[in-house]
Amino acid sequence: MAQVLVVEDDDTVANVVVGYLQRNGHTAARVADGQAALDAIATAPPDLVVLDLMLPGVDGLEVCRQVRKDLPNLPVVMLTALSEPDDRIVGLEVGADDYVTKPFSPRELILRIESVLRRTAAQQTPAQRSTLTAGAITVDTAARRATKHGQELALTVRELDLLSFLLAHPGQAFSREQLMKEVWGWTFGDQSTVTVHVRRLREKVEDDPTNPTLIQTVWGIGYRLEIPA
Repeated sequence: MAQVLVVEDDDTVANVVVGYLQRNGHTAARVADGQAALDAIATAPPDLVVLDLMLPGVDGLEVCRQVRKDLPNLPVVMLTALSEPDDRIVGLEVGADDYVTKPFSPRELILRIESVLRRTAAQQTPAQRSTLTAGAITVDTAARRATKHGQELALTVRELDLLSFLLAHPGQAFSREQLMKEVWGWTFGDQSTVTVHVRRLREKVEDDPTNPTLIQTVWGIGYRLEIPA
């Protein structure tokens, strides 16, 4: 069971989302504007936030930016009526872990939420603990902690999942479709999600994100992680 904060100004949509969450065993609270969301998160951080993009006052993008600054590991699933690719990409670039557009299937939304929650809650036993390393980058898979030159990196749930997967398969090229299946657990969806997360991850792990040497683009295929010499 997870504590989920639903940030939605439409009463009908909010009631549907809260109802489905509760029927699936989660606890859900709802607020109707961005400032109320920031106050609620600061007072008692939930396990996950379902965040509408179009909100009165402080909009969803700014809420997500503030969450990423203060609580980088808090999962955010963005929910909005905007369906243009550029709008989806902006939501992902400010740090949303997933993005669902209205009108939506409540069951699909719950599946997306639970996928993110499983990734967040995944804990390994000490016997399964492993450390993945590439140059100055190290990931402790059990602690779900990534560092660069010993300094902890502020990675989102999906960014850490993506980095861990690539580190576990060095030198192997993966298509965006393969990464979406292996990291996100989806066999459908907008593959620009992968592109945006790779770009965000490069900004945090590469010395020069404009000339990446760790996470390399394999033209015509996708991406490959190279272990530095």
